[in-house]
Amino acid sequence: MFLRRAILGLVVAGAFALPVAMGSRGAQADARVFIDALGEKAIEALTGEIDQGVREQRFRELLNEFFDMPSIGKFVLARYWKVATDAEKNEFLGLFETLVVQAYAQRFSEYSGERFDVLEVVEDAKPGFSTVRSVVDRPDGEDIRVDWLVLDENGVSKVEDVKIEGVSMAQTYRSEFASVIQSKGGKVAGLITALREKTGANGQQSAAQ
Repeated sequence: MFLRRAILGLVVAGAFALPVAMGSRGAQADARVFIDALGEKAIEALTGEIDQGVREQRFRELLNEFFDMPSIGKFVLARYWKVATDAEKNEFLGLFETLVVQAYAQRFSEYSGERFDVLEVVEDAKPGFSTVRSVVDRPDGEDIRVDWLVLDENGVSKVEDVKIEGVSMAQTYRSEFASVIQSKGGKVAGLITALREKTGANGQQSAAQ
């Protein structure tokens, strides 16, 4: 699955072999350091012999520290965000986070020594955004290209999206959730019900967990 490959990029991040390119400044250097820190924390907190409950809690903490989950959640809900009630928005964001945590925290136990290298950092035309282009070197398979969309706003950096071989994590969820909503009569409540069942949340707001 797409995010499984994204998690691979997270878990194998280590020391970057390439120096910051001549002329790289400000946001570019910050984005490189930010992704480096993300990888190092992931390895330290999530690999090895760890109870699954502890791994999931640590993974949730990393998501909230490094990813702009509210912004990503709003994007993936797309036009339905505008018609959702405040209660539906809050519960959806919590369930979306829990879905990611439950589905992919276990993947960190599968770390097998792949190497992660940053190739370059490219500033986006949109102010504050930059893309950290990286590659996962797999000793027993083809390398995987991982691009991180990072927003630096008021000195705070957050990941807004991850692309694996050009496929967007946010866009993938956006398409999947739109399909579920349409199959549930165009109601956000239908998606929330499906996510409750998927995560075992029983209608409680998962963000508080």
